[in-house]
Parts: sequence; structure tokens; C-alpha cells
Amino acid sequence: MENASARNLWGDFLDAHLEFASEDAPKVIHFCDNEKDADVCADLISKEAKRATSHALQGLQLRNEALPKIGDFYVVTDWNGNAKCIIRTTRVKLLPYFSIREEHARLEGEGDKSLDHWKKTHWDYFTRELAEFGKTPKESMIVVFEEFEMLYKK
Repeated sequence: MENASARNLWGDFLDAHLEFASEDAPKVIHFCDNEKDADVCADLISKEAKRATSHALQGLQLRNEALPKIGDFYVVTDWNGNAKCIIRTTRVKLLPYFSIREEHARLEGEGDKSLDHWKKTHWDYFTRELAEFGKTPKESMIVVFEEFEMLYKK
């Protein structure tokens, strides 16, 4: 793990939770594609208000990223790489974009937690993400809906 802040937080977590000592080092991530949203999401996760995230399956595939799996650990940082907390994936569902419901938006915990807010912000994000590959989002595209629990924070 190159990020010293993340390495220190993971070490503190392992000191407090020896049962995970044999786990591989987690992936270090920040949410979103801009500083403001990344920092807000890190804060919401630390406060346990955000308990899920969504990925465009096509975006993951185009970047050759693996699907999240139940049990995956992540060190969540702010935009500048300061480690904020450790999360663990608890559930992964693949859903068409058009089937996302209010309960999904509430679990994501962003904005006013409404489905309208979720659809607008995620459509905008998926548009930016897929544009890098000359693609555009569709109502029928598959969304990887990942739920997680916050296990440890500074």
C-alpha cells in the first residue's frame, strides 16, 4: 500500500481487529470524480449515512476492473488521499438503471436521499465516465449496486 495515511489506518484497524490479520491489504479508494463530491462522500461514509455506492458495469469492464465482492475491504480517503475510514462490502446486486428505487437512493445517502437526486447525479457521473470511452449511458444499462458497512474510522 503506497498511501502512508491508508497504511497507518489499516494498521490501526488490524491492531484493534486481529481476526482480520490474514486479510490481503485493501484497495485504497476515493469516491466520485471530483474533490468536492469525494470529500462529501468520505464524510457521509464516516458518519454511516452513506452505506452504498453504484458503478456502471460497462465502466468497470472498459477499465478492466473486477466486480466488487462480498467481503472486500477498502480504505476510503478524501480527494487528497487522507484515509478516513475502512469499509467492507456486504452485498452486490446487478440492476438495470431503470429499476433503481428510492431504497437504493436512501442507502447511498447523498443529497436529499431522493430517487430524483440519485438519478440526476448518477446519470451525470455515468455520462462523464463513459464519455472517456466514446460511450453514453442508457436507461437499460446495468448498474452494480454495492452495499457496505463502515468498520473503522480515525
